[in-house]
Amino acid sequence: MGDLVIGARSGGGEPEGSGGRAARSAETAVPSASAEEAAAQSADEHGDGTGDASQQPPDSTAPAESTEEKPERNERKPRSFWKELPILIGIALVLALVIKTFFVQAFSIPSESMQNTLQVGDRVLVDKLTPWFGAEPERGEVVVFHDPGGWLADEPTSQSSNSFVRGVQDVLSFVGLMPSDNEKDLIKRVIAVGGDTVECEGEGPVKVNGIALDEPYVYAGNTPCGTKPFGPVKVPDGRIWVMGDHRADSLDSRFHMDQPGGGTVPVDEVIGRAFVVAWPINRWSTLPVPDTFDQKGLAAALPAVPAAAGAVGAVALLPLVRRRRNRTDRDERS
Repeated sequence: MGDLVIGARSGGGEPEGSGGRAARSAETAVPSASAEEAAAQSADEHGDGTGDASQQPPDSTAPAESTEEKPERNERKPRSFWKELPILIGIALVLALVIKTFFVQAFSIPSESMQNTLQVGDRVLVDKLTPWFGAEPERGEVVVFHDPGGWLADEPTSQSSNSFVRGVQDVLSFVGLMPSDNEKDLIKRVIAVGGDTVECEGEGPVKVNGIALDEPYVYAGNTPCGTKPFGPVKVPDGRIWVMGDHRADSLDSRFHMDQPGGGTVPVDEVIGRAFVVAWPINRWSTLPVPDTFDQKGLAAALPAVPAAAGAVGAVALLPLVRRRRNRTDRDERS
C-alpha cells in the first residue's frame, strides 16, 4: 500500500514536472517576443532598422546635390570692380568724345576782350549741334570761331613746361573734358550778319541797317565805337561782323578791315554759340541775346527778298489764270 502511495506520488509528480516545464517554456517565450518588438521599435526610433531603407537614399544624395550647386554659384559671382573700371573709363571717354564732336564743347576765356560779360578764366559751353542742322549765327549771339586768318598771328599758345602735364592736357582736350591750349579760337559777339550794313561814327552808337543799338553789355567807361570808329560796311552773304564787349580792348572786326573779307568772319569758321558760363560755379549764368537785337526794322532788308519772290511768282502765274478764265467763259457760252 505504501508503495502504491509512494508510486502514486512519484507518478503524479512526473506530469506536473513536465507540465511545469512546458508552462515555464511558454512563459519564457512571451518575453523573448516582446524583446524583439522592443528592439524593432528602438531601431525605428534611431533609424537603424530596415523600415528606414526608403529614407536612406535622400540622405546619402544630399551631399552630391550640394556639390553640384557650387559651380553655378561660382559662375554668378560679380566681376571685380578693378576689372570693370577700365571698361567704365573707356565708355566715359567715348561718350565725352561724341559729345564734344557733335553736341557741346567747353572753352576757356583767355583775354579781357569780352568783359564784363565774360572774365578771364571763365569756362563757357558752346552749342555745336544746331550748326549741323544748317543754323547760322544771329545778331546778338556770343560765338566761338576759328581764326579766319591773321587775327591771332602774334598770340602765343600757353602750354605747360611739364611734358606729363602737357600730355594729360592734350588727352583731356581731345575728348572735350578740358579746353585746348593749342587751338587758336576767338570769342566775340555777333553785331551784323550777311546783307546787313553796320557802322559806328564818333562815340556811337553802333547802327545796323540804320537802327541804333542800345548796348548795356558794353564795358563800363567804353564808348560803343571804342577807339576805332568804322563804316558803313556792307557785310557779305555767308559772313558775320563781330565785336568784343570790351570795345577798348578787343581786336575784333574793326581792326582787320584791311584783310580779306574786310574784317568779317566766314560762317563756316564758326564753331558754335556760347550759351552758358559753366565755371566757376559762382559765375554760372546764361548768355541770352540782348533785347536790342529784337527791334523792329533791324532786319528790314530781309523781308524784301520774299516779297520780291512773291511778286515774280504772281507775274509768272498771271497767264495761267487768264487762260483758265477764258476756258470757263467759253464753257458757259456753249
